[in-house]
Amino acid sequence: MKKRKRNRLENFDYSRDALYYITSCTQGRIHYFGEVNNEEMKTNKFGQIAKKQWYWLGERFLFVILHAFVVMPDHIHGIIEINRNNIVRPGRDLAKQPKIKPLSQLIGAYKTTVSKQIHLIGGKDFAWQRSFHDHIIRNNADYHRISHYIKMNPQKWL
Repeated sequence: MKKRKRNRLENFDYSRDALYYITSCTQGRIHYFGEVNNEEMKTNKFGQIAKKQWYWLGERFLFVILHAFVVMPDHIHGIIEINRNNIVRPGRDLAKQPKIKPLSQLIGAYKTTVSKQIHLIGGKDFAWQRSFHDHIIRNNADYHRISHYIKMNPQKWL
C-alpha cells in the first residue's frame, strides 16, 4: 500500500495564532464555480455559495479573520488568520471563551457547508478533492506576495 504524503507541517500547532494561505480544489478539477471571462471571474450559483460560505467562517468563528480570497472555476484561494485577541473583549466571561479550532477543522467546516448547500440545489455530483494545501505565512513580504497572487489569479487564468 502506498504511503500518503503528510499534508501538514509536522509538530506545528495549526490552532495557534497565525496567517495561513490555503488552496482547495474541486474533485477532478471540474469547473463547478463558474468561468473566467476577460480576466474576470464570473461565479455561477455554486461559486456564489463557495464565496458566501467563506465569509460565514468569519461570522461563525470569532477568532477567524479573513483576508484575500478568490473563487476560481475549479478551486479557491484564501488567507485565513487565527487570532485569539479577536475574541477577548472587555465584559466577556473568560471562562466562556470558545475553543480555538485548528485550521483543518475550519476548512473542513467550510468544505462541508459548501458541499451540503450545493447538493441541496441540484449539484449532486459536486465534490472537493481530499484535503487542501496550506502555507504558513511567516512575514510581511510573504503575505503581500500571496495576497497579490490571490487578487491577480483571474487575470492569470489560461
